[in-house]
Amino acid sequence: MSDLTLIRTNSDNTDFRQLVASLDQDLAIRDGEEHAFYAQFNKVDAIKEVIVAYQDKTPVACGAIKSFSSAAAEVKRMYVRPDYRNQGFAAKILTALEQWAAELGFSECVLETGKKQPEAIALYQKVGYQITLNYGQYIGVDNSICMAKPLNA
Repeated sequence: MSDLTLIRTNSDNTDFRQLVASLDQDLAIRDGEEHAFYAQFNKVDAIKEVIVAYQDKTPVACGAIKSFSSAAAEVKRMYVRPDYRNQGFAAKILTALEQWAAELGFSECVLETGKKQPEAIALYQKVGYQITLNYGQYIGVDNSICMAKPLNA
């Protein structure tokens, strides 16, 4: 993990948009016919809190948060390029996003992931996220798993 740099930016960042395009391609394969349902909730037009990870100046991973409620930030658009997986990048981005959320006054992070993303589920559980009842648009969606983690003040 030499020369890993995390930058705070927003959804206008070109590298973020390219990583998200790759994420959407991956999710379209995993989610199949359900992809269109999820895609409507994953627009990146106006996300103010985005982190892009660079290794040796190459964009390799990203993640974002947005306000979910007055107390919670929602983790969105987590992605690591396949050739950079299993090196701890996702956990580093998630930690940085949680720190940013705490700085913004949020007391917890929430997220939704899919049952067809076992790597994501394992990561989130490893870093302290607990499965919760599905929230919002994910209520009643069998493929969705919602999770939450309190943030340390």
